[in-house]
Amino acid sequence: MAIIRWLQPVIKGGNDFMKQIILGTAGHIDHGKTTLIKALTGIDTDRLKEEKERGITIELGFAHLQLPDGQELGIVDVPGHEKFVRHMVAGATGIDIVALVVAADEGVMPQTREHLEICELLKVKKGIVVLTKTDLVEDSDWLELVKEDIRDFLEGTFLASAEIFPVSAATGAGLPELLDQLQGLCQSVEARSSSGDFRLAVDRVFSMKGFGTVITGTAISGRVVTGDTLFVYPLQFKTKVRGVQVHNREVNEALSGQRTAINFQGLEKAALERGNVLATPHSLIPSYMLDVRLQHLEDAPRVLKNRAKIRFHTGTSEIIGTLILLDTDELVPGSSGLAQLRLEHPAVVRKGDRFVLRSYSPMRTIGGGQILHPTPNKRKRMVTATLETLSTLEAGENVATVELFLKDAGFSGIKERDLSILTNVTAKQLRRTLQDLISRGEVIQFDREINRYVHKDILDQLSESAREQLKEFHRRKPLGAGMNKEELFARLPHGVDAKMFSELLRILVGRGELVQEKDLVRLSSHQVALTGEQEQVKGQIEALYRKEGLQPPFFREVAQSLRVSDGEARQILDWMLEQRVLVKVKEDMYFHHEALDALKQSLLCFFEEHEEILTPQFKELTQTTRKYTIPLLEFLDSIRFTIRIGDVRRLRKGGTG
Repeated sequence: MAIIRWLQPVIKGGNDFMKQIILGTAGHIDHGKTTLIKALTGIDTDRLKEEKERGITIELGFAHLQLPDGQELGIVDVPGHEKFVRHMVAGATGIDIVALVVAADEGVMPQTREHLEICELLKVKKGIVVLTKTDLVEDSDWLELVKEDIRDFLEGTFLASAEIFPVSAATGAGLPELLDQLQGLCQSVEARSSSGDFRLAVDRVFSMKGFGTVITGTAISGRVVTGDTLFVYPLQFKTKVRGVQVHNREVNEALSGQRTAINFQGLEKAALERGNVLATPHSLIPSYMLDVRLQHLEDAPRVLKNRAKIRFHTGTSEIIGTLILLDTDELVPGSSGLAQLRLEHPAVVRKGDRFVLRSYSPMRTIGGGQILHPTPNKRKRMVTATLETLSTLEAGENVATVELFLKDAGFSGIKERDLSILTNVTAKQLRRTLQDLISRGEVIQFDREINRYVHKDILDQLSESAREQLKEFHRRKPLGAGMNKEELFARLPHGVDAKMFSELLRILVGRGELVQEKDLVRLSSHQVALTGEQEQVKGQIEALYRKEGLQPPFFREVAQSLRVSDGEARQILDWMLEQRVLVKVKEDMYFHHEALDALKQSLLCFFEEHEEILTPQFKELTQTTRKYTIPLLEFLDSIRFTIRIGDVRRLRKGGTG
C-alpha cells in the first residue's frame, strides 16, 4: 500500500453517499494478481523489499479504484503462495466481491482451489473470474480449453455463473470490459448498514513520524469518528482516535465496509498487532471457547476427528486450538457438525461471524463455518440439551435466541448490553424484542439502573427454591412467625443478588404467595397455632413465670419439668416471645410481661419523688438478688426506659418502655 499521506488536504463529501465496497483478489502464486491491480489502479501493492526481490506477494497489499460511475472500491491483494495462505484468510475478511485470478498459461492450480474454498467458507457472495496473462498464449484453442476447465472447476460454487474475463495487464486488453463488469457487480452489492457497534479487524500496524501509531483494516460494522474512544481487543485497553483516512484521504469518519486507516493518540506500535480488533468500548467479550457449526471440506484429505489440533482463523487472527466434536465422533469430508473450539488464546467474535479452520500440520484449509455462541461454557459431548441449544442458535430466530441467552444467564440475569453482544442484533431490534417478551410476561426487568433482565422460567425456578426453603423452615419451626429475610436470601442459589431477591419478594408478595412483616417472611398458607397439648404446656410455662414475678428460673430448668422434648419446648417459648407473653432479658432469662409492666410502673412512681436511682435502691425496690438486678437494669437501659449516668440511672425523657 502506498504510504498514507496524512498531510494531504482534507477532501470532504462522498463518504455518506456511495456504497462502501471491498474487492479482494484470490488465486495461485504468480498468476498476476498484483500486476492486474497495478494496471487497474496504478498502485503497486508489493511494498516490501523482499517482495520486490523475490517477485512474489508475501504480505497483504492495499489499493483503491474509482470506477467510471464514481463508485470507489477498496482493494485487498492477497498472497498466492501456499506458505502465506494465513495472510490470504486475513485479507478475505470483509470483502464484498472476489476477483478469482487464473493465469491463461497455467489454468487452475492448488492455491486457486484453496482460495476459492476459503471464499466459500467465508460466504463471499459475488465475484468475477479474471483470466490473466492472455498475451502469453497465442493459441485461441488453448484459451478455450482453459476457460472450459475453469467452468468445470467452478461448478457448484458461488462463482458457477460468473463470467470469465480474459485480460492482459501488459497490453491493457480486456481491462475496460473488466471495469464495466465490476461496475455492474457493485450496483448489485447490497449497501452495508453503519448502525451498531464499530468493529475493525487490524491487518497492518506501523508508525509514522509525527503521527505515531497507525493501523489499517476493513471496518466490519458501525462507524468511527475522529475523537472516538475505542478498545483494543482482546486485551481491552483504551485508546483515542486521532485521525481517520479512507483511500488516502483524511475524513472525519469511516463507515462499515471501508478500508480504513486510523491514527491513535499515545499508543505504542508494540501494543498492537495483526489479529487485534478495534471496537466500541465494552462491545466484545474475549473467550477461550466458541460454539460453532463446522463444515468439513469435501476434498479434505482425511477424516476430522474429535480433539484434533487446528488453526482457527477469523477476522485477521490465527489462533491454535482443539476441536471438540459435540454431535459425532468424526467428520468425514463433505459433512458438517456442531462443535466447540477450545483456544490457546482468547478470540473476540460475534454470533454469526464466519471462520476458517486449517489443519495444524501440514497446514491446509480443512473447513470453516459460523459462530453460534461467542462465550459458551465448556460443553459435554453428545448431550441432547446442548445440541438443542445450538440448533436454536443456528436457526437464528430472534425471539428464541434472546430467550435462550436469558435462560442461559440463570439467576444473575443479564444486562441488555451483554445480551446485545451475545445475540449480535442492534440495540433497537433487541429493545423491541425485549418489550414484546415483557408484555407477554416471559421476561422481567428487575434492575432498571443497569437494564438487567431475567427470564420467567428462571424466576419460576427461584420462586420454587424460596418456597421450599420456607416450607422447610415452617416444618422445623411450626410456631415461628417467619424466616428472617437475610436468612432466606443466604439460602437461595448462588448468583442471586440483592436486586433479584427484592424483585422475587415483590412478585411473590404481590401474588399472595408470601407474607412479609418487617424483616420476617412466611408462606401465606402457614398459620401459627398451638395444638391442644402445646396449649397445656404453654399454660404451665406462663403460670410458672407469672407466679415467680421478678425472680423466675432459667428456662433450661423449666424445660426439664415439661412433658415435651427440649426442641418442642423451645418452639413454644419462641411463640410466647413473639406473642409477647414472655420477654427475654438476657440469655435463658425470661420474665412474664406483666411482671415487667408492674416494675416499670413502680419505677415511674419512684422517679416522681427522686431524680435518680442507685443499684442498691433498685435492688431494694424489686426485692431481687444481684442475679436479677443487673440484667433488669441493663434491659431497662436497652429499651430506652432508663439511661445510665455513671453509677446512677435516670428516667429517660419520654421513657415509657
